[in-house]
Amino acid sequence: MRRRLRLSHRLFFIAFFSSTLDDRSNILGRLNMEIVKLQEKDIRPALELVWSVFQEFEAPEYTDEGVKAFKQVISYETVLERFRRGEIHFWGSKEKENGEWNGVIATMGESHIFLLFVKREHHRQGIANRLFRTVEERYRCLPDIKRMTVNSSRFAVPFYRRLGFTETDKERTVNGIRFTPMEFMY
Repeated sequence: MRRRLRLSHRLFFIAFFSSTLDDRSNILGRLNMEIVKLQEKDIRPALELVWSVFQEFEAPEYTDEGVKAFKQVISYETVLERFRRGEIHFWGSKEKENGEWNGVIATMGESHIFLLFVKREHHRQGIANRLFRTVEERYRCLPDIKRMTVNSSRFAVPFYRRLGFTETDKERTVNGIRFTPMEFMY
């Protein structure tokens, strides 16, 4: 008796065998990643990843005021206190082999993306998309949640558009932090 392959397996084989060798290594690389809900012990390394990626991609476009404000927003003590009170929830993507974090998403409550950062060497591998989909699946079923919001950096606006977010206002700067308000309707 022949077993039928699940749709996800069939899609993997189609993507894998119709791709170039470089693309195949990216596809296989993603299979060695896992998305997990972060525990308290994971918050410091997650914030270190956020700060590192922020410095590389966002800080060069910010004023000194904006960099200081962002650093204060993600300070370990502040975030840890809010995490303990259940105000902020974190998920991360880590490599199965070495346990190294390569991406992180955090939400404030159930409807606002507070942070979404992926290390440069892991860009364009679907990690940010998988992190978002993990959060979306978790919160979509809640009866009072009809939309998800984000204050996107200029760098990430095209990514959020591809996910289905739309701008709700023009780019703003508050305390030196530049962002575009966006929303995703369920």
